[in-house]
This record gives sequence, C-alpha cells and structure tokens, in this order.
Amino acid sequence: MGSGYNAASGAERREVTSVSTYTYIGFAMSLVAAIVMGFLLGGIPRKRREGELLATAQEDAERLKKEIILEGRQEIQSLREEHEERAKRRDDDLARSEERILRREDRLSQKATYLEKIEISLRADEEVLEKLKDEGTRLLEDGKMQLERVAGWTRQEAQDQLLKVVESESQRFFSRKIEAIEQRTKDEAEQRAAHILATAVQRYASEYVEENTVSTVALPSEEFKGRIIGREGRNIKTFEALTGVELLVDDTPEMVVLSCFHPIRREVARMALIRLIEDGRIHPAQIEEKVQRAQSRLAERIKEEGRKAAFDLGIDLHPELSTLLGRLRYRTSYGQNQLTHSIEVSGIAKALAEELGVDANKAKRAGLLHDIGKAVDHEVDGPHAAISADMARRYGESKEVVQAIAAHHEDIEPSGIIDIIIQAADTLSAARPGARQEMYERYIQRLHDLEELCRSFPAVQEAFALQAGREVRVMVHPDRANDDVSAKLAYDIARAIEEELNYPGEIKVNVIRQTQYTENAK
Repeated sequence: MGSGYNAASGAERREVTSVSTYTYIGFAMSLVAAIVMGFLLGGIPRKRREGELLATAQEDAERLKKEIILEGRQEIQSLREEHEERAKRRDDDLARSEERILRREDRLSQKATYLEKIEISLRADEEVLEKLKDEGTRLLEDGKMQLERVAGWTRQEAQDQLLKVVESESQRFFSRKIEAIEQRTKDEAEQRAAHILATAVQRYASEYVEENTVSTVALPSEEFKGRIIGREGRNIKTFEALTGVELLVDDTPEMVVLSCFHPIRREVARMALIRLIEDGRIHPAQIEEKVQRAQSRLAERIKEEGRKAAFDLGIDLHPELSTLLGRLRYRTSYGQNQLTHSIEVSGIAKALAEELGVDANKAKRAGLLHDIGKAVDHEVDGPHAAISADMARRYGESKEVVQAIAAHHEDIEPSGIIDIIIQAADTLSAARPGARQEMYERYIQRLHDLEELCRSFPAVQEAFALQAGREVRVMVHPDRANDDVSAKLAYDIARAIEEELNYPGEIKVNVIRQTQYTENAK
C-alpha cells in the first residue's frame, strides 16, 4: 500500500513538472509570436532588427526549455531515490518480523514438547496413585476388621458408645459453661439489659406494623386509581415525594393504602388524598397545594389537641409544650395512643397524690408531661424520659416535676414520693386490661405457643405460662434430666423462644426438677 502511494505521488509530480514545462514553452512561443507580429506590423524597414530579436527570443526559449527539462529530471530522480529508500526500509522491517515469528514458533514448539512430557509424567503418577489408593482402602478395611475382633464391638456399636460418652461429657461441659456465662452476664447487667430491650423492640415491631403503620382511604370508584397514578406514574411519584409516604394502589376494590412509620406524615398524606379525591382534579400542582394545606391544617389540629388536653385537666401550659403534647396524638406505644396515655397517667397520679396527701397539682403536671419527649425523640438523642425532663425544665416547670419526669423509668434514682407516684401511674395505665392493643385470640395463641414450645423438649414433663406470658415454668422428668441437664435445658428453651417466637419484653424461664418419695406410717 505504501509503495502504491509513493508511485502515485511520483506520477503526479512528473505530471505537474510536465505541465509546468509546457506552460513555460507556451509562454515563450507566445512571446516570440507577439514580437514577430509587432515587427511585421511595424513595417518592412525593421525586418533586419526583427530577425535579430526573433533569433534572440528563440535562443532564450530554447535555453529556458532545457533548464525546465533538467529540473524535472532532477526531481524525478530524487523521487525515485526516496521511493527506493522506503522500499528498502520496508523490506528490512519485514525481514525482522519474519525472524521474530520464527523464533516464537521455535519457543512454542519447545513448550509443546515440554507439556507433552509433563502430561505423560502425570498420567504415570495418576496410575501409581490409583494403585496406592486401592492398597490403602484394602489395608483400612483389614484394620477395621482387626479392631472389631480385638474390641469385641462392631463398628455401629462403637459409634453408639462413643456418642453416649460425648453426649454425657458435653452436657457437663455446657452446664458449667452456662453457669459461667450467667455469672458473667449478671456482672454486666446494664449492658445485658440494654441488649435485651433493643432486641425486644425489634421483635415486637413485626407484630403491630400492619395495624399501626398503614392508613386506608376509600375511593368513590375504581377510576380514581388511574387518576391517582397519573400519566406514567407522575401523580403518585409527586405525592410520595411531597409527603414521604408510600401510596399503595392494588387490587383492593375502591380503596388505596398509605404506608409510613411516621404517623404525622401518614396523617398529612391521608388528609391531602381525601381533599384531592373530593376535588376530583389530580395533577402535580394540585397535589402540592393540597399537601401544603393539609400540613397547615394538621399543625393547627395538633395545637388544638394539646390545648384541649391541658384545658380538660385544668393545667396551664407553655404554648410550645401544648404543641408538643398535641403531637403525642399521633404517637403510639405497643398500640396505645400516647396522648390518651399521658392524660390517663395525669388523672391516676392526681388520684394517688390526693389519697397520700401529696401536692396533686405537681403530680398531675408531671403525669401529663412524663412522655412529652416522645414527640421529639426521633430528633434528639437519648432516652425519652431524659428528653421529657429537659423539655419541661426548658419551659419553666418546677424541679419536683422535672425530677419525677426524669425518674419515671428509673433512668435516674427516684428522690421523692411524686417520683414513685408517676412510676406507679405509668405502670397502671400501660398494664390495665385493654390499654394496649392485643386481640384476645392472639394473646391466648401466644401463651399456647410458648407452652407447646417448652413441651417439645423430650425431658419436659409439663410447662405453664405465667404473668401474661412474661414467665414460663417448666417441670422436667427427674429420671430423664439430672441437675446438669436441667441447667442446659433452661438455656436451650430460652434460645428456642428467642428464635421461634415474637413477644414484647422479656420472658423468664424457670426449669424445676423435683423428686418426691411418699411413705405411710401405720
């Protein structure tokens, strides 16, 4: 390709040179013709002079022609030499490349020969290994037969005996291990308690997620589902982006579901969606307007809820505390509404204080504000009792009220009778029948599952769930389980409960082994 390109370039240059030569010759001939014509027109007396000029012009033209031809030949010669030099370099490169290829072929051939030798050697080694394997298998079988003859046991009998020994040793080992772990756990009570509480909260979430994290909105007709979704999902994407709530449009007839763990966002979304359905016009601009209006209306409703609760109890609160109190209307704990719970604790604390002859007003205020930190505990780090106490202190509540709020979960040591009253009122409100949502059938089923799980262990004779499922007492067969086995059984049952059951709080496992002998004296 390179030689063709050079040849074409030489041809073009020769053509240019020839054209240039002809141009010069043509120019000289024209000049001579013009001179001759001039002399002819100038008259006969000038003929001699014209002849001389004509001869001179012819000589110049001839000399110019020779010079141009010489230059063209020189340029052609230069191009020919350049082309030959390039061809020579290309031939040298091809020769070197060919030499490299030949050397590489030699190396590959040597490698192939080496690999063939290795393959032959591996095949020989494989045959030797197969022979050794067969010989080892035969020797192993012979050794097993000799061991069975010497020991007087078959292989299965030896395995069974070994398993019994290992099981007995492991039971004693695990029993001692469990005792050591429990002792170390008692020494680290605070860390263990924090872990248990965190685990209990995580497990309980699955029991009330469906009931307390979704809201349903009825639709006038099925066609509203298409409007809510919008073209290419534009409306539903806008709605979810503005509210932070997941809008679920499924096959449920004339109904959509709003899902969100944040109750205030979910309420804003519910109010906005209801307004959009009533209006009938659903598009991004209308959605933004309805969401903003719903947020404003909900903020006013929260303030009104807080003011109403304080007014009903005859308590004068700071406006900010009233607003925070109203936010508890959209918080729940184990299914119990926190504003209702706070009002109930306030009433119980007032009644207890009056019976004990303590300042009822302070007890009532502390009871109403004891969980106020739950309105902002997702924004501030720390336990809600400490947050509640800090909020009460910030807005001018007395030291006794702040102390009672801070101590109602024993995050700090109680220092007065009001502290104990708030603890008792909080426990009574949470523990009374019907305070926390749990269906009766679900409650019975949970106790039944707990007892059945305990009875599934072979050594267990009977199991009883006590204290609303917070404790289980397990009776074991005394002839099947000694003290070491009973200790390990308590550990195994506790781990099985953690893995297989969902429950709030903590379950205490008591394993009881009792042997009783009776005789009659006559």
